[in-house]
Amino acid sequence: MNHKDYVLKVVPKYAVLPLISAFVLNMAVYAGTMALCGGFYHHDFTTAFDRAVPLIPEFTSIYLICYIFWVANYIMIARIGKEHMYRFLTGDYLSRIICGLFFVFLPTTLVRPEITGNGFWDQALKLVYSVDQSANLFPSIHCLVSWFCYVGIRNQKGIPKWYQRFSLIFAVLVCISTQVTKQHYIIDVFGGILLAEICFQLGQRTEWYQMVEKFFEKIQHLFSAKGHRKTGTGKLSEAKD
Repeated sequence: MNHKDYVLKVVPKYAVLPLISAFVLNMAVYAGTMALCGGFYHHDFTTAFDRAVPLIPEFTSIYLICYIFWVANYIMIARIGKEHMYRFLTGDYLSRIICGLFFVFLPTTLVRPEITGNGFWDQALKLVYSVDQSANLFPSIHCLVSWFCYVGIRNQKGIPKWYQRFSLIFAVLVCISTQVTKQHYIIDVFGGILLAEICFQLGQRTEWYQMVEKFFEKIQHLFSAKGHRKTGTGKLSEAKD
């Protein structure tokens, strides 16, 4: 594959549209169900364990940095190979659909603590609270996506072992951050990890990915055909001149 097959020499061309669609689906499920279920009764599954977990605002850094981690690892997973990417994204799409069902039929919320500190991370966490509603908690998308970032490169020979270990550690840190920033219950963590593992395995062990691949190949072919027609028209007009 030469450099023309990559966008900015980072993302394979075959991966651009599928990766964008994964982001769009994630946002549509999260924001869409948030808007749809705003007036629904929301369950609070806070346990004694949740109440005992201390608030550590400094972990807001992990909670926010993980967005960079997600982008980097999803691109890395796509670069492993087309089939691997489609198998991975099949599980990814399935997990978001299941998340959406939970968000609609089992809406959740929790009471966040009052932030009394004036430090940088105290204010950062207060900002997170102000822009992110306390809803759509189970399963935790933060934990789910971070775990996908790990399992997508797990045991892949082309990915350095040190980075695979780093991804595991960072995914665990993200899970911890959801607890000590009081953004999720402990059950949300296990729900996110378990759902990620199940959906990832379904993508790996079934042939469902072929339907996803054919769908995107049809779209890419459509765009390619339109591009060729425009180029051909341009050449004909030049010949007439």
